Amino acid sequence: MSVWERKRRLMVEGIMPERTLLRFKRAGIAVYNAKKTQKNHLVFTVREKDIEKVFAIYPKVCYNRTVKSPYLLRDLGAVGIAKPLIWAKKRAGFLAGALLFCAATVFADSFVFGVEFVGTDVYCREVYAALEEYGVQPFSRYERKNEDLICARLLSLDGVEFCSVKKSGLRVVVEMRLSPFAKKSDKRGDMSAKHAGTLLSVTVIKGTALKKAGETVQKGEPLVGAYFLTESGEQKRVQAVARVSVACVYEADVQTETAEEAFAKGYLDAELSPSDTITAKSVEKRESAFHVKIEYTAIETFNL
Repeated sequence: MSVWERKRRLMVEGIMPERTLLRFKRAGIAVYNAKKTQKNHLVFTVREKDIEKVFAIYPKVCYNRTVKSPYLLRDLGAVGIAKPLIWAKKRAGFLAGALLFCAATVFADSFVFGVEFVGTDVYCREVYAALEEYGVQPFSRYERKNEDLICARLLSLDGVEFCSVKKSGLRVVVEMRLSPFAKKSDKRGDMSAKHAGTLLSVTVIKGTALKKAGETVQKGEPLVGAYFLTESGEQKRVQAVARVSVACVYEADVQTETAEEAFAKGYLDAELSPSDTITAKSVEKRESAFHVKIEYTAIETFNL
């Protein structure tokens, strides 16, 4: 019997079960690896093509002794090379899906789908700019050779003592540590808007508010003056300290394959920091691209 030939293991139970072998021989059924496991149990192997003949002689029963037969015959299942083949055949769809998933995972693992910050995120905007400069963008292939160049760029920032850039799964992990002895340099002059939008709140600790909540501001427009007015109307220079929140809207047509990819690219293009909060988002399919709209609240601080 060939090792590639499909075969099954059976067990016959009854008084002197070896007698069944003679009947199988008369019927032209080849029996292999017969072994008496107990006084009234005989285990043996037959070819798959002979299985119907076997059950024609002794009807297939399991634990039902109502069948009128001197012997009970049980099918113990496929053996040898046939067993995994039968298992695979029954699960062909599952195996195909698993192989496709593995192939897609290996392929996608070389792409970037997001950025994760470890340690500090105070320089998140600078990090996004450095990554984009060296080609690390959403759904782009990740080049490990640029890791040292990106780190060198980030280590040049004030107070950055340690930097590590590496890929983990589908995300780029940027770890930055600030020196415990680094003294934050205070900013001089007026506080200017980093975002365009509508002011939600303006909190001034030092200085003079030049805008109030509800007003629309443009990027670069002064928000808080580095002075205060004395009773005589004279301006006295101070170091401005303030915090504002701005309602912002990012809108752009993004050319990608799916809406999920379009939103991810728009999210990174908007350069949202971890302190920003998304209040609404939408992705609409248009003729040649997806129109992405992200509404968010940005927090800006000055010398805080």
